[in-house]
Amino acid sequence: MLNIIPISLEQGLAYALVALGIALTFRVLAFPDLTVDGSFPLGGAVAARLIFDGMDPLTSTLIATAAGFVAGYLTGIFATKFKINSLLAGILMMTILYSVNLRIMGRANIPLLSKPTLFSPMESLSISRDIPVIIFFLVIAVVCKFAIDVFLHTEYGLGLRATGDNEDMIRALGVNTDSVTNFGLGLSNAMVALAGALIAQDQGFSDVGMGIGMIVAGLASIIIGEALIKPKTVVRLTLAAAFGSVVYRFIIALGMRMGLAPTDLKLATGVMVVIALAIPAIRGQREKKLNLRGM
Repeated sequence: MLNIIPISLEQGLAYALVALGIALTFRVLAFPDLTVDGSFPLGGAVAARLIFDGMDPLTSTLIATAAGFVAGYLTGIFATKFKINSLLAGILMMTILYSVNLRIMGRANIPLLSKPTLFSPMESLSISRDIPVIIFFLVIAVVCKFAIDVFLHTEYGLGLRATGDNEDMIRALGVNTDSVTNFGLGLSNAMVALAGALIAQDQGFSDVGMGIGMIVAGLASIIIGEALIKPKTVVRLTLAAAFGSVVYRFIIALGMRMGLAPTDLKLATGVMVVIALAIPAIRGQREKKLNLRGM
């Protein structure tokens, strides 16, 4: 039973970057970006391909992160410049990236077990591999969380937050909301691609289908985190997203230990999100009925 704790911590902290990226678009920017399902495997594909071809892991990871930024920025251009519906813009980019990822890898998956990765030095240590890997992902998650917090308190970051709250008002104040939106989407998908690059190296392969359902899993993490940590401020919002990712992975690991089939994980995640989203509406209906009875 106790062995699911290190597994949940490792995966939860690794996928915390995805949750932070999704929180940035869905909660801060109020943009339903589905590019995530494509930018996550994009990060893995770029990093894996470059490492497989002989490039050092750190440079490969940075290039993969930049590729995610470009993907998110293009989604923003679709929505702001071409006036495509924001939801459809994300779907279009996600669809495009599937073929792009296949083109980058040249096949459905790339093995990295025999190649040096960022995690190779940790495998030669005398202690269990889980400990340094968990510390590594913890440091990455903390650094990204505080970087977002600092950014969102800068003048440009405040413009991004205001764009999500009231785009018309902030545009009237002279802020280029299109540019802010594009950058926000780029930053979000850069973090998602970084997560994809790191996870591909951690698990020893990159697969074109590794991003399927990533947006739902990320939303589940955010919803769980917000239920435990009320996101009254930006700092608490990012903390809720990261913490929710760890709790979500623990719930999944616990479910599998209790007999949940791996093929049912997406179903369980979807049901979890539906229930979490439905609870406020059900509560509202109950309160409305009680108020009507009281009258």
